[in-house]
Amino acid sequence: MEALQHLLMGFVTAMSPMNLLFATIGCVLGTLIGVLPGLGPAAGTALLIPITFRLDPTAAIIMLAAIYYGAMYGGTITSVLINVPGEAASVVTCLDGYQMAKQGRAGAALGVAAIGSFVGGTVATFGLVLVALPLTRFALKFGSPEYFSLLLVGLSLVMGLAGKSLAKALVMGILGLVFSFVGVDPVEGAPRFTFGIAPLMDGIRFVPVVMGFFGIGEILMNAEKSLGGVMADSGKVSSFFPRRDEWWISVKSIIRGTALGFFLGLIPGTNSAVASFMSYSIERKFSKHPEKFGTGMIEAVAAPETANNAYANAALIPLFTLGLPGSPTIAILMGALIMNGLTPGPLLFSQHAGFVWAVIASLYIGNVILLILNLPLVGWWAKLLRIPYNILMVFILVFCIIGAYSLNNSLFDIGMMIACGVLGYFFKKLDFPLAPAILTLILGPLMEQSLRESLSVSQGDYSIFVTRPISLFFLVVAAGILATSAWQAWPSAVRDESKEAEV
Repeated sequence: MEALQHLLMGFVTAMSPMNLLFATIGCVLGTLIGVLPGLGPAAGTALLIPITFRLDPTAAIIMLAAIYYGAMYGGTITSVLINVPGEAASVVTCLDGYQMAKQGRAGAALGVAAIGSFVGGTVATFGLVLVALPLTRFALKFGSPEYFSLLLVGLSLVMGLAGKSLAKALVMGILGLVFSFVGVDPVEGAPRFTFGIAPLMDGIRFVPVVMGFFGIGEILMNAEKSLGGVMADSGKVSSFFPRRDEWWISVKSIIRGTALGFFLGLIPGTNSAVASFMSYSIERKFSKHPEKFGTGMIEAVAAPETANNAYANAALIPLFTLGLPGSPTIAILMGALIMNGLTPGPLLFSQHAGFVWAVIASLYIGNVILLILNLPLVGWWAKLLRIPYNILMVFILVFCIIGAYSLNNSLFDIGMMIACGVLGYFFKKLDFPLAPAILTLILGPLMEQSLRESLSVSQGDYSIFVTRPISLFFLVVAAGILATSAWQAWPSAVRDESKEAEV
């Protein structure tokens, strides 16, 4: 009842005309980002952070969150209409969604995706309401050692699940950590890793790095490809609803996708693509005709699309309650929170309760807005795909430059963004995952603060991390995750070496 009372107050704030406007703008921009191939929710959210600088924190985060879950549905449109996924979570939708479009059933595929996304997002948000306060009360028992160990768990999950190589993920994590150390030491006040460069005294800013890695890096990657984006004849849509015999199948798939997406959203280190692919695999196992998957099965569209939107909303639970981002996009949202003077974690609910519950209420409202927007406007979104990518690329680059400069009216930030864009391009070419670097860049200062506070309390005794039960538990979990990931990677590495030796 306490949570419901807070939620009602949140609706009062979220339903104000200004917040409704920004929620709608976020949904429209998010869908646009999902439609445009090569961007995705992480890049899109990062690119649009600068336009929120002068907004009220509540309106800013409502809009960024709407961009996030709006992009999750926007990627579906390109996957179904022209077999080009707008973002990673929509890759699996191409398998059957495009086949349905070729059969003249694009409307049914997009309609069931919209309905499933609405149901998954709404149920996951309701779960957020139920789980948030109990998790927060538990997290309030945490001290600095527990929080440091918890952050290690999140980083180990991301490094264990990001990419094919644990070694590459660790390298990227260390790189992000080094970036986070640049600036002035918070305790001694001495410059670190600045090399006499005055702008680095303020540290490496989060936004130029993210815009470079995701925005400029993606532009350079996509410049190698032919992404003209001419809409196929099969992109025309008619009816937005499944056939009568497909309704019950779709309902069961939506229920399973919701449950899976919500569960995976609670686990830091997973991402929406994992939720989509796992949901697709589960539906194939439950299906009476698994051999028909890939030929236009409606449950193969309903379940993954439901799972990725349920994941998107559930992934906010660890962020709000524990201050633990579970994916690159959530990490970007965390950075936006910190930039607005709000520290995610258990104290967020006690110190800024009005803000938190307004954002949670806006998730309900945003899902309704998405449903209303996307069903009638699918044909309009599809027309954007007629624009050649080489033209879109110019607009994206200009927006990146303006966004980086507006952060601090500094040309240095533009140079930092371009340098990180070149780095991001080479990292992508070499298959180095970017998620660990982004997460450690954001979490590095928080980890350092927790570590120093812990050692200050224990007078330099590192045993404080193992003598406190909760902290020890999290350390064991982190070690177990890294050990499991290394064990799984080792046999494949040995097999690859043996094959090379045979050749």
